[in-house]
Amino acid sequence: MAYSARYKPKPITDIFTSDTDINRRECRRSVPMKVLLLGLGRTGTASMRAAMKQMGYVDTYHMMSCSIDNPPDALMWMDALAAKYDGTGPAFTREDWDQLLGNCQAVCDWPAVAFAKELIEAYPEAKVVMTTRDVDSWHASTMRTVFWRVMDHELRYLSYVSWAAGMYYPMLKKFFDTFFLGDFENKGKEVYLRHYEEVRHLVPKDNLLEFRVQDGWEPLCEFLGEPIPRGQKFPHVNDNRDFISRSRRRNRMQMLNVLVKGVEILVLVALCFGAFEALRFNL
Repeated sequence: MAYSARYKPKPITDIFTSDTDINRRECRRSVPMKVLLLGLGRTGTASMRAAMKQMGYVDTYHMMSCSIDNPPDALMWMDALAAKYDGTGPAFTREDWDQLLGNCQAVCDWPAVAFAKELIEAYPEAKVVMTTRDVDSWHASTMRTVFWRVMDHELRYLSYVSWAAGMYYPMLKKFFDTFFLGDFENKGKEVYLRHYEEVRHLVPKDNLLEFRVQDGWEPLCEFLGEPIPRGQKFPHVNDNRDFISRSRRRNRMQMLNVLVKGVEILVLVALCFGAFEALRFNL
């Protein structure tokens, strides 16, 4: 796997971010995959991740699992995207998905939605839930959040010098360039509608729930065979308001990491120069 082979450990100078550094190629499945949440991002996937946690599911994979929690995941996603859209490398098998998603009992959001067919085939025992939303409001929300992030010049520049951004940004851009046909602004709605139709054709009706987060616990828990969490309201995580500010704050922390790395290099150069001068003087 070409991209996975490029994995490099987290620099000790990355002190302003709390990213983990797990090479998923060394992992295996530790819990069963139970639910595939195949609605596109910005349809309530952050709320669903929180809801799954409240129901007791052991982690739900989300884009934030890669963008913030463990950036090296992006290398495996790049392998998967390259195999599917470029024909570069072998298609992912269940073993590959188990390496990447093995610590999770559910998966949602992008880039996972690009592999709806592959995940359904890999985990036929899993139930499938599709969060839905009016396509126009979905497109507008994505334009001002995740697509803005794709076009974020700071993040793009950081990808050349930052350990985390150097893995995450190329994958994010690759996803939008492939899944959304390189033109999210004009083709996003078309892709959205086609994706939902594809999943409806792939999944038997009795194993598929189309769900809006406004529907609350009852239809979701009934479909999954889970009790309604006692005394807990269905979570509504709305990160539209602070998405850009959070993203910029993340950029600043990564910039500080790069600055520390630069200082480290300067110190090493100075020490080497000092040692060389001392050796020359002694000679």
